[in-house]
Amino acid sequence: MHLSLLAPLLLLSSTLAAPCCTLRKKGSLSTPAAPPPGVQAPEPAPAVNTTSTPRNAGSFPYGSKPVRGVNLGGWLVLEPWITPSIFDNTGNDGIVDEYTLGQYSDYNTAVNTLRSHWSSWITQSDLQAIAAAGLNHVRIPIGFWAFDNGGTPYIKDQQYSYLKKAVQWASNSGIAVWIDLHGVPGSQNGYDNSGQRGSAEWHTNTDNVARTKAIIQTLADEFSQGQYGGAVSAIELVNEPAGYLSQDLLNCARNYYGDTYSTVRSAGGLVVVLHDAFQDLSYWNGFMTPNTGSQGVLMDTHIYQVFNDDQLNYDWPTHISNACQNGGRLSSYADSNLWTVVGEWSTASTDCAKYLNGRGVGARYDGTYGDGNGAIGNCYGKSGDQSTFSGDYKTFLRQFWEAQVNAYEQAQGWIYWCWKNEQADDWSYQKGVQNGWIPSDPDDRQYPNICSS
Repeated sequence: MHLSLLAPLLLLSSTLAAPCCTLRKKGSLSTPAAPPPGVQAPEPAPAVNTTSTPRNAGSFPYGSKPVRGVNLGGWLVLEPWITPSIFDNTGNDGIVDEYTLGQYSDYNTAVNTLRSHWSSWITQSDLQAIAAAGLNHVRIPIGFWAFDNGGTPYIKDQQYSYLKKAVQWASNSGIAVWIDLHGVPGSQNGYDNSGQRGSAEWHTNTDNVARTKAIIQTLADEFSQGQYGGAVSAIELVNEPAGYLSQDLLNCARNYYGDTYSTVRSAGGLVVVLHDAFQDLSYWNGFMTPNTGSQGVLMDTHIYQVFNDDQLNYDWPTHISNACQNGGRLSSYADSNLWTVVGEWSTASTDCAKYLNGRGVGARYDGTYGDGNGAIGNCYGKSGDQSTFSGDYKTFLRQFWEAQVNAYEQAQGWIYWCWKNEQADDWSYQKGVQNGWIPSDPDDRQYPNICSS
């Protein structure tokens, strides 16, 4: 994905990148390997620090109350498909890479552009609107460069201070915050939203992992010192490590989970969030479960139906039936292992959103992706401004929302991707609420038996 010179907090190669959350369909991976030998077991749960001031952050009743939330995507980690205006308003076609970025001559303009975005994209009024929509969580992606740019041209400026502001806004609105370390040194998956498009090298250098652990320590320390206003309930150790790329990367993620577990838990009440590393949930059977001595651990899995031709060829009833089928799979794992939340999902049923597949890359759905495959359909009225959406399409969006919520609440809940988007209303929770295909009260179901028919 080509990234704007005015938004250089992500370091990419100059090749076109994968979209935010270019995720594999759950269950499409080959049968996962058995847990690798020699992987460290996590340490038993330490006693909660009862000498620190009590906070509300650890009090969300995971397991007894469903998580219902949204991701604050495109804010502290920019993505061109969420805010294409930033990326379009540049010269030189917006192409940068990690080598030329350091020589960018108008660095101050870049910083000022970022500050303007941070101060306007998410504000206190957004958190108030999220609470008014009946939601109880926000997941906030942030990159490692907000803490440690490692001497690279990443801009380390005010991202962390804005995270702290958002936590306070959430606290004021009674919303729990799930901090998501979305990008780590070297990249855990090679996706542009990790901070560097290309190869995943996080696991190839022990210094990369050590730096990541230091960031988790910083977040935990700030929590234990009362810096988060009583709203932070969970820390996700790393977003989407691509375990399908190699056994070494998967082993690294497992060991890292074990190593950082005690760091988070000893802070006092925080929940530890793991990502499934794109493995079938069965791969994680017995990992860091209460009967192995771990407490307060939650599994994050991401489910989309838009990133391969098979899914894009689904008709609307098939999208809905596939969503419903996830309920049993999720509840089965959750009942025997860990709390399980679908931390990213959407009502989108096409990849038609501008730049979703990379800046300058078209869509599979309308045949402009460039892979030689023909069009599946016409993108008009499927993404973009909701004024182009037909009544039937909005009805489908409502049914698709309800089907997914029905399925995901058979486990411990969901966090939608994402709250707002400049030019893709099919992805926007905010627009969905405003225009009726998402209810302002998640308990308001027009199709309560949608997964029973």
